[in-house]
Amino acid sequence: MDQRGSLQKSIAAAAGIKSSEVTDEQMQEFKIAVTRILTPHASAILLDPEWGLPATKVRSENAGLLLAYEKSGYDNTQPGRLPDLLPDVSAQRIKNWGADAVKILIYYTPYDDAKVNEIKHAFIERIGSECHAEEIPFFLEFIGYDPKGGDEKGLEFAKIKPEIVIKSMEEFSKPHYRVDVLKVEVPINANYVEGSSVYKGQKAYSWEESLDHFRRAASVAKKPFIYLSAGVSNDQFTESLRMAADAGTDFSGVLCGRATWKEGIPVYAKQGVKALEDWLSTEGVKNINAVNAAIAPAKPWYAKLGLTSV
Repeated sequence: MDQRGSLQKSIAAAAGIKSSEVTDEQMQEFKIAVTRILTPHASAILLDPEWGLPATKVRSENAGLLLAYEKSGYDNTQPGRLPDLLPDVSAQRIKNWGADAVKILIYYTPYDDAKVNEIKHAFIERIGSECHAEEIPFFLEFIGYDPKGGDEKGLEFAKIKPEIVIKSMEEFSKPHYRVDVLKVEVPINANYVEGSSVYKGQKAYSWEESLDHFRRAASVAKKPFIYLSAGVSNDQFTESLRMAADAGTDFSGVLCGRATWKEGIPVYAKQGVKALEDWLSTEGVKNINAVNAAIAPAKPWYAKLGLTSV
């Protein structure tokens, strides 16, 4: 629930207003509602320091807390989708705010210019060192993209996505980054998997080829990893998790938001917070329970490290 600019735009679009007209109070109100109603069904919640801190106070006692450290989006004044940090936040402050982990998102592809990736590698090294010094776990999320500007939801990108995900997982498993948990994309796009329940008719891979991509990605990870939903529908995400289970991967869970609550955005924009709370209490809970059922085959994070218990 650390979406910022994208959440503003979505609320504004559903309400028929400009993004700038979505108030701080509305952003906080939405996050509070999602946090209060869905965290009883989750092991943790990811929030942001910009609008999410009030919501940290209403989360269920059973739920841990991750806080984002990066600015939303990326620097679009130059190529390479370079990341930046929130200027008034540090790993120490995140820890003092009661968080159990630091989360960083970067856009990354091994096929971008080597100078661009060298900047990103150094960026992650700095954060890893900072989190190590503060003794707070570091969750790294990386999202693949096409440096040439292609459609990341299209067929051609789907064909190269496995190699992007696999090479990225291999890179950030290296010990000098000090990443504790990799937050990764599923290595395929289920819409292009022949035989999947969400297949759209254009084939990038067969069912067996998809399972092999899952296995290859899991095999190169030297750190515990969890899957992110990347904003896809609940149906598409749970189908992807079914593939991960069928492939026998040792993933340790998921960190997903929009797959559980994004359909509540127009409800909130048009009918207000009470209607959103009612929707979350029924459809939102149903969505998160579907994800919880899909991760039943997940393996403990410590197993990836060769341990038998915490």
